[in-house]
Amino acid sequence: MTGVISKLRTGHVGLNVTDLDRSLAFYRDALGFQVLGEGKEEGRRSAFLGQDGELVLTLWQQADGRFAPAAAGLHHLALSAGAVEEVREYEERLRSLGVEFAYQGLVAHGEGQASGGIFFHDPDGTRLEISAPTGAEGAPAPVTGAPTCGFF
Repeated sequence: MTGVISKLRTGHVGLNVTDLDRSLAFYRDALGFQVLGEGKEEGRRSAFLGQDGELVLTLWQQADGRFAPAAAGLHHLALSAGAVEEVREYEERLRSLGVEFAYQGLVAHGEGQASGGIFFHDPDGTRLEISAPTGAEGAPAPVTGAPTCGFF
């Protein structure tokens, strides 16, 4: 490749969902995303979610069933927080909403690592992570020999 090419970064993530209203409420109310736009045409419903006006996530109502971990495609969606205290605040909010967690509380990304977070599922079973780069020192690492966000 020649010419002027910048480094790529993730622009936004698109998720297929079974019920747009339910997923929209989850990502807006539980995770604090703002609705930047919606497609309301019958059979083609979608939502564009972001933070501070920047698109982060799109939801597309076109899935027939729950997330399938064994299928090719998205493994999990990882979101970053600035500090472990923010991760714990999200954990508290999500628990109050009855969200299903993969592990009990904050876990380290691996044995002896400073980074870590919480792992949980959206209404369609998509695995989500909110983590911080430090603050998980001493937290359990529930998976030995592999990253916590790895195999499930």
